[in-house]
Formats: sequence, structure tokens, C-alpha cells
Amino acid sequence: MIQSFDYIELKIPAKAEFLSVIRLTLSGIASRMGFAYDEIEDLKIATSEACTNAIQHAYTNNEHGEVIVGFGLYGNRLEVMVADNGKSFDFLSAKQGIGRYEENDSVEFLREGGLGLYLIESLMDEVRIHNKEGVTVFMIKYLEGERVERDVKTISKPDNS
Repeated sequence: MIQSFDYIELKIPAKAEFLSVIRLTLSGIASRMGFAYDEIEDLKIATSEACTNAIQHAYTNNEHGEVIVGFGLYGNRLEVMVADNGKSFDFLSAKQGIGRYEENDSVEFLREGGLGLYLIESLMDEVRIHNKEGVTVFMIKYLEGERVERDVKTISKPDNS
């Protein structure tokens, strides 16, 4: 069953001065969805970090690249995708091709330091990375009540071993 959702996509020049547009848009979306102030701040920091990585590392100084930010608005979560290949993407298709980031994965594609990804992982509920034709970071933040309900189902599941 495919869950219906609304989708918003922004394409900005790969320049730091346009990050405020992403943060303002994200703040409005998350607020409308019912996220708490602290959750909105977490979303803004994680998304800004993903965008900053794309801006700083995806394009050489003489390239005029773009960063694509897609927002999938579901009833119980917000999915954010940041891509630095400068091409619009089919949100559902792109989402299918992205694997979960694991601590032992090669960090070559995380670019300098990798601390940005650590920060993103700590602020978001789920993070996936796709390293093909640019880097795509896929992040999920659940609405608080939905996350608690999901965790309770997982914890209360009987152990049949």
C-alpha cells in the first residue's frame, strides 16, 4: 500500500547565502505539520548541515552547481532529501535506491571529517545515504506521538525465542 503524501522541492544555487531559504521553508512546513519547537530546530540543523556539505564539497570553485532539497510530508513524519547533483529527482524512486548509513561504511563519500553526518544522525530518527552521481542524504523525523507509538510496538513485541 502506498501512503499518500505531499511533496515540495526547492532547487537553490550551491551558495551559502541561500541556506536561509531552505531553513525558512522547512520551519514553515514542520510547524504546519505539528512539530514542536525543539524538533523544528533539530530539523533545521540537520538539513542545513546536509546542504552545507553539498555547497562546500560537491562543486569546484568554478562550477555553478545546485542543491536540491525535497520534502515528503506524511501524516506521521517529514522526510527530507538533499541532493548535490543538481538534478530534480522522483522522490519515491530516489528514496528506494538509498541505503541506511552504517557506522562501518566507508567514509570516503562523507567528505571532510564526517562530523556533519554524525550530527545529522544524532538529530534525525533515520538517515540514509546514496553516493552515486553526487551524494544524496535522506532524513526522516517522526512526529513525537508517532515515534513513541512505533517504539512501543517494537518494544512490546513478544519474544518467541
